[in-house]
Amino acid sequence: MPIITGSLFIAQISLITGCGNETKNEVTTIDSFQVISPVIVDTSYQEQYVAEIQSLQNVEIRAKVRGYIEQIHVDEGKMVREGDILFTLSSRAFQENIIKANAAIKSIQAELKVVEVEIKNTKLLLEKNIVSNTEMEMLMAKKEAILAKMEEEKSSLALAELNLSYTRIRAPFTGVINRIPNKKGSLVEEGTLLTSLSDNREVFAYFNLSESDYLNYIGNKEQGPKVVDLMLANNQLYSFKGKIEATESEFDQSSGNIAFRARFPNPQQLLKHGSNGKILVTKPLKNAMLIPLKSTFEIQDKIYVFTVDDAQVVKQQQIIPKLRIPHFYVIDKGLQANSKLLFEGAETLKNGDKIYPITLPQNELMRLADQF
Repeated sequence: MPIITGSLFIAQISLITGCGNETKNEVTTIDSFQVISPVIVDTSYQEQYVAEIQSLQNVEIRAKVRGYIEQIHVDEGKMVREGDILFTLSSRAFQENIIKANAAIKSIQAELKVVEVEIKNTKLLLEKNIVSNTEMEMLMAKKEAILAKMEEEKSSLALAELNLSYTRIRAPFTGVINRIPNKKGSLVEEGTLLTSLSDNREVFAYFNLSESDYLNYIGNKEQGPKVVDLMLANNQLYSFKGKIEATESEFDQSSGNIAFRARFPNPQQLLKHGSNGKILVTKPLKNAMLIPLKSTFEIQDKIYVFTVDDAQVVKQQQIIPKLRIPHFYVIDKGLQANSKLLFEGAETLKNGDKIYPITLPQNELMRLADQF
């Protein structure tokens, strides 16, 4: 904005010295400065909260059995679909266990057939009182033991088949493969980390609010849709808006904060699990009193302005801002709506100086306020 500067000729004063009739002419000038009044507007500002980005789903893929990595079917950073095979582990031992279990089951089935024939024959002999009940009871007990052994071998077979299925490791959902620390041929134990999988089609941003901010947010009936922005780590604004959809059920006693969760779309896969940013929450300000930052100066951590009285004399006045927004302070205490204050140039004046005020039109200052 252009600044009006210059000097106003005020008076020519004749001073007579104490020696003789010699006269000196001294010219006193008063500089002109722009003067403003605070702007009263309805506006808004953005509060920033540190946020942690997490994938919609993020899981570690670990080996469920011991074996060698025979094949890696994916690469780091690649997209996979749910059910795709990621790794193949050595499976020969588990295949042998299946063969062994099947053979044991067939053997037991043969034993069962033999004992069933014995039971049938013994039953006929029992009806003719040729054998005693004790012999029949022994055969029935033998059958129960064989059936129990059958269940045990079927369980061994099921376990062998399950272990065999664990040698083919599949994606539990559609996502992006992360780092693969173990390469082909590596021996991995049960529980060894093979990779992790992230579903980044959408992401969660977790951020914390103080109790007072939480109460103000919940109590604001005019807030409208709970829409927020995200500032990335490079201070660039993320192109998609997010929506607050959940809060924790209790405050953290150590910090006094409560966590909020916002969901953001991520069609370009720009946001990654574990990254950071800042959530920008827009808050309304009703009848806010604004003055430009350039109209203020600091002395010992206190903020001042130069007010201008009716005699065109500047007076140092302390102000207490409520908050700072781009290029403006929102005033809490220290000024009235009709106060007159120096727009800029405070560094050239001192308390009690007289100026020639030139009023900056209110609509010009309003125009500046509307830009931010």
